[in-house]
Amino acid sequence: MKLKSSHHHHCLILSLIIISCYFVAEIHGKRQAKSLIHLSKAFSKRKAGVDTNLFAVDQSNVVNHHDLHDHDDDEKFLKENDRIGRLPGQPNVNFTQYGGYVTVNKTAGRSLYYYFVEAHYNKDSLPLLLWLNGGPGCSSLAYGAMQELGPFRVHSDGKSLYSNRYSWNYAANVLFLESPAGVGFSYSNTTSDYDKSGDANTAADNYLFLVKWLERFPEYKHRDFYISGESYAGHYVPQLAHTILYHNNNNNNNNTNNTIINLKGILIGNAVINDESDERGMYEYMGSHALISDKSANTIKNHCDFSPKAAQSTECDIAMEEVMNFDPCSDYYVHAYLNRRDVQIAMHANVTKLPYDWEPCSDVIQGWADSPHTVLPLLHDFMSNGLRVWIFSGDIDGRVPVTSTINSLKLMNLTVKTQWHPWYFDGEIGGYTEVYKGELTFSTVRGAGHQVPSYQPRRALSLIKHFLDGTDLPDTTRYD
Repeated sequence: MKLKSSHHHHCLILSLIIISCYFVAEIHGKRQAKSLIHLSKAFSKRKAGVDTNLFAVDQSNVVNHHDLHDHDDDEKFLKENDRIGRLPGQPNVNFTQYGGYVTVNKTAGRSLYYYFVEAHYNKDSLPLLLWLNGGPGCSSLAYGAMQELGPFRVHSDGKSLYSNRYSWNYAANVLFLESPAGVGFSYSNTTSDYDKSGDANTAADNYLFLVKWLERFPEYKHRDFYISGESYAGHYVPQLAHTILYHNNNNNNNNTNNTIINLKGILIGNAVINDESDERGMYEYMGSHALISDKSANTIKNHCDFSPKAAQSTECDIAMEEVMNFDPCSDYYVHAYLNRRDVQIAMHANVTKLPYDWEPCSDVIQGWADSPHTVLPLLHDFMSNGLRVWIFSGDIDGRVPVTSTINSLKLMNLTVKTQWHPWYFDGEIGGYTEVYKGELTFSTVRGAGHQVPSYQPRRALSLIKHFLDGTDLPDTTRYD
C-alpha cells in the first residue's frame, strides 16, 4: 500500500531538518508521545473521579472460566491456522512464528491481535515473555515487534525485512499483543467499546486473552511467564500482573482446574508509574538539558501543580503547550509494510477488513475512561508476593526520563540492598543500577532514548537476559 500523500508532504518538508527530527524523536518517543499528549486533556477532565483502590478487581471484569474452557479444542485447532509460513520480504530464520486473533468477548465481537515468535534456540525450555507498548493506544506490533525487540526490522522501501541481531527471542519466546481493541489490528464489532477504553477494561481483556492463548498453546501453560513493556505500559504491565495474581489466588482457594499463570516477574522501561513525580521529572529533565528555555522551565516550576486533582493555571498551560512538540515523520516504513494486503494475509491480520488503515497509534480510541494516578502500591504488592520487579530507563529519554523514575521510586521508601554502581556490557559501561531489598532492581541504559531496544539493542538484550535469568547486571568489565 502506498504511503498517504500527507505523509509524503511532511517528509519532504522535514527532510531538510532531518537531524532535528531525529533528536525530537529521541526526546519524545515518537507517536507514543503524541498519543499521551492527545489524551492528556481527557485525563485531566476525569482525574477527580479516579478510584485509586488498585487492589480491588472489578467484579464485572472477573473471568468466567467455564465459558473459556468450553472451547479448548477450538483453541488447539486454531494454533496451526495461526502459523506464519513466511512474511513477505523476510530473510530465512530458524524459528517458528504465529499471528492471529483471540476473541475476548463473543457477544461484542471483540478480538485482540497477537504476533508470537518462538526462541531461536531452546524454545522448549526458555520462558514466555509478553511485551506491551503503551500510549495508551499504541501498537506492540508497530514498536515492540517491528522497531525494538522483535526479530525483524523494515527496510526503507516498506516492502522487505532484515534480521534484528539483538532480538529478544534469543532470550525468550516472545509474545506481542495489540491492546486494547481499537489498537492496530485488534478490533470490536461493537463500536461503543472504543468509548469504554481504559485501564481496567484493558487489564481484564489482556487476562482473558492470555488464558485463551494458553489453551491454544498448551505447551506454554506451565512455563515461567514474564510481562514486559514501556511507557504507558507502566500501567498495563502491573495491572495485568495484579489481575493474574487475583485469579491465581482465587483458583487456588477454590481448588479449581482453571488456568494458573506461572507469573514470575515484571519488567518495565521508561514507565509511567506515578503521575505527579513523572510529570515533574520530565520538565526537570528538559530544563536541565537545555531542551526548553529557562523561561519555560521556571514558569513550569513556579506555576504548575502536578499533584492529583490539581487545576493548572493559565501560565502553566501556556508553558506546557510551548514544549510539547513531537516527530511527525516517524513509523513510515512499518506503516507501509503492515498496510500491504499480502503482509496482512501472511500474518492472518485484518480478517474482517477494517474500515480504517492500520496505524501505529490508534485513531479509533478517542478517550480513556480510567487511569489511576499511581501504580506504586502494586509494585509493593508484587515484591511482597515474591515477584521479580525490574524498572529500567534510557538515560537520554525526555518523555518519561530517568529523573521521573528516580523521583517515583523515592516515594516507595525502599531500603537499598546494593548501592548505585555502573553495570557493564562488552567492556563498556552499559548504564547504572541499584538493587533494593524485596528484589526490586532499577537500571539505566546508557545512550538510550524512550524506546530502549531501538537505541541500544545490544545493551537491552543483555539486560533482558539478566532479568530472565534472575542474575545481577555485571559490575565488572568482563565481556558479557
